[in-house]
Amino acid sequence: MNLMIFLEGGAGALIGMWPIILMFVVIYFFMIRPQARKNKEQNNFVKEMEKGDTVVLSSGIVGKITKMEDHFVQLQVDNKTFLRVAKSAISKEMSDLLQEEKKEE
Repeated sequence: MNLMIFLEGGAGALIGMWPIILMFVVIYFFMIRPQARKNKEQNNFVKEMEKGDTVVLSSGIVGKITKMEDHFVQLQVDNKTFLRVAKSAISKEMSDLLQEEKKEE
């Protein structure tokens, strides 16, 4: 008799865990996985940048890459105006939009 009560309690506890497990699965597929994919695309974009590319910083500044270092790039934003910025400040999304606008013109 006591054995039957023990077995019934275990099954109920497992069924009670399904909503929590389902919640973690949903969070993973709708939040964590897309963000990881976005970070991977950003890292690939930064690695593929070359001297002469026109990019947009996350602050909205547009410039042309004139010099590349390990973690920094030098951008020419005007005739004699140069900025040294971190590669992580370059926005893939905004740079892609800039390239699309140039193609349309």
